[in-house]
Amino acid sequence: DFVGFGVIPPAHLDTMKKQVPLKAGQPRDRLLVVATHELALNELRDHGFPYAKVTTNEDDGPGGKEARLSFQAEPGQVALFGPVRISGNKSVGDNIIRRELTFRPGDLYQRSLVLDSQRRLYRMELFQFVNVEPEPTEQQPAEVPTKVTIAEGKHQRVNFGVGYGTEEKARVDAEYHHVNFLGGARSAGAHGRWSSLDRGLRLDFNQPYFFRPHFTLGGEAQQWYTFTPAYQSIISGAKATLTHLAIDGTSWAVSMTSERDVSSISDAVLADPTLRDELIAIPGLDPRTGEQHGTLNAMGFDFQHSTADNLLNAHRGYQVAFHAEQAGRMVAGTFNYYAFSADGRHYLPLSDRLVVASRLQIGNVRPVGNDEVNVPFSKKYFLGGATSIRGWGRYEVSALSASGLPIGGNSLLAFSAEVRAALRGNFGGVAFIDSGNVWADSFGFRLNDLRYAVGPGLRYQTPVGPVRFDLGYQLNPLPTLLVNGQPQHRRWRIHFSIGQAF
Repeated sequence: DFVGFGVIPPAHLDTMKKQVPLKAGQPRDRLLVVATHELALNELRDHGFPYAKVTTNEDDGPGGKEARLSFQAEPGQVALFGPVRISGNKSVGDNIIRRELTFRPGDLYQRSLVLDSQRRLYRMELFQFVNVEPEPTEQQPAEVPTKVTIAEGKHQRVNFGVGYGTEEKARVDAEYHHVNFLGGARSAGAHGRWSSLDRGLRLDFNQPYFFRPHFTLGGEAQQWYTFTPAYQSIISGAKATLTHLAIDGTSWAVSMTSERDVSSISDAVLADPTLRDELIAIPGLDPRTGEQHGTLNAMGFDFQHSTADNLLNAHRGYQVAFHAEQAGRMVAGTFNYYAFSADGRHYLPLSDRLVVASRLQIGNVRPVGNDEVNVPFSKKYFLGGATSIRGWGRYEVSALSASGLPIGGNSLLAFSAEVRAALRGNFGGVAFIDSGNVWADSFGFRLNDLRYAVGPGLRYQTPVGPVRFDLGYQLNPLPTLLVNGQPQHRRWRIHFSIGQAF
């Protein structure tokens, strides 16, 4: 029973009662009693009663076999947030810290706002330590003074990494990041990468609180090289993005991109005269040079929402992401197309050691006038590899040329599901099924064309995410697929990387 909780709105009290871990008919568990006591106390503190007390009363009954528990509340007086005192900051101004607080002096006291403010300050990456709590006092003032204690971390960071994956082979990454660039919690950085699949340099800048608290203005410039089996692309340009973080886990953004795209037939294909003639006949390539180049000016819209409990290794919740893009027309350029893509992920815990994870992807690019010249090769879809359809290598599931070379497509559909089990210590195992395909035409989805792969996997948990080893087996291979210019008869692939597949 809960006695003296009438100060809490009835709907909130009913919700709390449904959430209590202590249930009638269960064996008495001291830990569950303590957890129920804390839940009841925090509910009072979240409705303006910071000085509330809750007493737990237990009656073993006449036979000593049934325990009757009651929780008696003493709410105390209603209180508001009072003045805020900040200590420990050196180079970060008080105004930068205050704007991250989700409460203001005069607001009704809510413990959840105190915890949310602490999380927001940690997410800024400026601080090594953050603590937000009421100032200790012997009295019970109507306005609760609050103390924010911080310890600043290093604002400039350099990371260097060397890795290896079954798809990109050797990989080198270098990154510089400044989380308080020119003050005001602005961030700026540079990221360089070299691998057999992609390489280049990206620069970025972010201005938080762009006129309004929840808006961030970001800028990115890049020179990036991408290598596919059929051609290679060079992208040089910049992108500006205005992002709005609505609530925790939800954001939307609008962006403007301007870049120079240059694509050319890969050297390996040029060395094979039987393939070169076929590729230069593909719409969009200049038959004289085997190249495609032009200016891409596009406007984009993105929406993301996540309830996943862990971004590196989720056990429950879901994630959805949507992207829409329009190139040309209002922002003139060489390329003119409409594109959209969506990605949904769901994580369902069956027990403490077993999780079912699933993912659905769909995407489409429609060239204006159905003229393929209006779509740059860098926007073509491919599947296959460690994060999509295991059992095939990266870029291997795609629309194929007449001879079997993956050349990308304008529509994509993929689905994956896997059972993840904790085994022993840091080790875990998975069993998965992946399916999907890429079609040359816009809205060319045909379910009968889906490719399927199954297999087992092994995981080892680390602080930066699980180290992953997967063995994928093709259930229905692509019979005419060429890999490195040769017919591909092997129906399995080994994938080694860091992080879950999705």
